[in-house]
Amino acid sequence: MAEEFAAGEAGARRVPARRPFWKRELPVRWLAFFMNLPSMVVLAAVLAYPIYYAGYLSLHQVGLAQMRRGVFPFYGFQNYANLFEDPLFWLALKNTIAFTAFVVTVEVVLAVAIGLLLMQTSVWTSRVTRFLMLLPYAVPPIANGLIWSFIYNFKFGFLNRVLLTTGLISEPVNWAGDADTALIAVAIPYIWRTLPFAVLLVYAALQGINRELYEAAAVDGASAWRRFWHVTLPLLRPIIVVILILRTSFAFAVFEEVLAITQGGPGDATWVSAWYGYKVSFAPPFNIGMGAASAYVLALIVGLFAIVYVKLIYRRTT
Repeated sequence: MAEEFAAGEAGARRVPARRPFWKRELPVRWLAFFMNLPSMVVLAAVLAYPIYYAGYLSLHQVGLAQMRRGVFPFYGFQNYANLFEDPLFWLALKNTIAFTAFVVTVEVVLAVAIGLLLMQTSVWTSRVTRFLMLLPYAVPPIANGLIWSFIYNFKFGFLNRVLLTTGLISEPVNWAGDADTALIAVAIPYIWRTLPFAVLLVYAALQGINRELYEAAAVDGASAWRRFWHVTLPLLRPIIVVILILRTSFAFAVFEEVLAITQGGPGDATWVSAWYGYKVSFAPPFNIGMGAASAYVLALIVGLFAIVYVKLIYRRTT
């Protein structure tokens, strides 16, 4: 009897056989890696080679003569040195930063305001607004620029006609042809086209906020402004960080509106970084190596902005 009991106890302590590796449950980090692997492969195939080749061109002398011969002499970092010595590059970078700061600030404020309006289901206009907000996002960028170039037209533009009719101005204003207003004249069409994306993100985030938080704040006597400041805004911070990163990245690369409305003019008032890279690369003397170098510098600046956003804002929400 004692021997049978000892045998049974030994069997109970026996370690179960290990399952084959293909039947085991993957750790979370490996599961995440394999789930993202297909998209990473596609992105690498689509983006890796162009990025590598642009870096290759930025380190070589690539002009019209070199392209004819098919030989690109190694240039080292001379393209970058020439880039930093070009006053027009610094002017384009200054215009880009001013443009981005204005566009991103206005888009974030308007996105939150319109998102809150869309949440007011008791207001009948919210349904109309949901439909109208999607229309600009469907307009191609170059078509958007052409539409607004007609609106800004000095003699026949709709904007001047409305302002003259209402008595807000006494004579037509050359919105896109005046150096003082040209950059804003490019920024407004850009905001009009890209704002729906930010609104959709904010609207989705607002729908995820628990309504009980607002009810509890109202019971405690909090006003509408206090409910927004202490409940809504803190919970929107993560999505605002995403909007800041994405909108900053795309605003730094603005090109179509500049091409359609001002072509960098008047003078160099609307020369931005993307327009600078385009003109350096595809206008005489066709210095493609220097254009590639400007693109890499622009990408580095955007990456630094993204890091700053995450460190200064996102960590406060965790």
